[in-house]
Amino acid sequence: MRRLNKKKALHFVKELDAFPKVPESYVETTASGGTVSVLAFTAMALLAFFEFFVYRDTWMKYEYEVDKDFTSKLRINIDITVAMRCQFVGADVLDLAETMVASDGLQYEPVVFELSPQQRLWHRTLLLIQNRLREEHSLQDVLFKNVMKGAPTALPPREDDPTQPLNACRIHGYLYVNKVAGNFHITVGKAIPHPRGHAHLAALVSHETYNFSHRIDHLSFGEEIPGILNPLDGTEKVSADHNQMFQYFITIVPTKLQTYKVSADTHQYSVTERERVINHAAGSHGVSGIFMKYDISSLMVKVTEQHMPLWQFLVRLCGIIGGIFSTTGMLHSLVGFCVDVICCRFKLGVYKPKSMSVFDGHVNSLTPLLSENAEH
Repeated sequence: MRRLNKKKALHFVKELDAFPKVPESYVETTASGGTVSVLAFTAMALLAFFEFFVYRDTWMKYEYEVDKDFTSKLRINIDITVAMRCQFVGADVLDLAETMVASDGLQYEPVVFELSPQQRLWHRTLLLIQNRLREEHSLQDVLFKNVMKGAPTALPPREDDPTQPLNACRIHGYLYVNKVAGNFHITVGKAIPHPRGHAHLAALVSHETYNFSHRIDHLSFGEEIPGILNPLDGTEKVSADHNQMFQYFITIVPTKLQTYKVSADTHQYSVTERERVINHAAGSHGVSGIFMKYDISSLMVKVTEQHMPLWQFLVRLCGIIGGIFSTTGMLHSLVGFCVDVICCRFKLGVYKPKSMSVFDGHVNSLTPLLSENAEH
């Protein structure tokens, strides 16, 4: 009676268990289950590790809007070396309204046109970078992210004292112009004001001294930012004739740059080049020199560096963990089902029928075989 009451009490306690029990097959440890678990946790760790690097990375977002600022001045940053003496050349800007801009911010420095070995190495490296930028436009985003870390793009000073004469003129500095189309040019003679525009005193300069071979070490518009490469930086042209015209047609795009390191209002530009020999007898008219005709786009580009928010990173991380758990569970169940079907079909493994064999009067070589006489 006491035993019966004890069994009833145990049965009643089991019914009161708030946590339902799962079948023992669900918690059975197997080699395949352990292998799948190790692979799943390894995949989760690797994907979470790579996802963290994605979270740390940033990207540039480009937005376009109409530029409504037409009253401010546009700054032109110039560093050009021309293979003529400084007293023979002059540089100035004439905008679309026939307004001659004062070039007081430009300096004329006598230099040697040929570069030193270290300068030539720097120039070749700059040209290689420019070629890569033309082929892979995504590298521009890398430059935007590291604008304050980049080395200055100006030509480094000479490391030796030149023995040859100073046969070139380095024109460098800046100008402030109206935000309208204009023409910055370097030609023979100094510029003088004129009622109908402007003129250059070129009559006293011999045509034999004309040589507009030049090297553009730097040309940018707007605020100058270290580390930004411009399309014309490093351009070098060698004149094949005394009377030769070099033309650069530039389209300027106002750009607002907003990164985690710097915030600046600058300008990007695209350029098309053309050069030809001035020969009036052949119908090629014009003036020898270097002409940069620029126009300003009415659209403004806003470049903003963006970062993945923390909540999105956590959601992606949960998606990775949950997805791997679900996928590995389904694959493990599917593979197990297929193995069971194959083993059952071909009588393999646990589905193999048990057979009893008799060897030397024993069953399975372990159990003695009893005879009828022994029973009696």
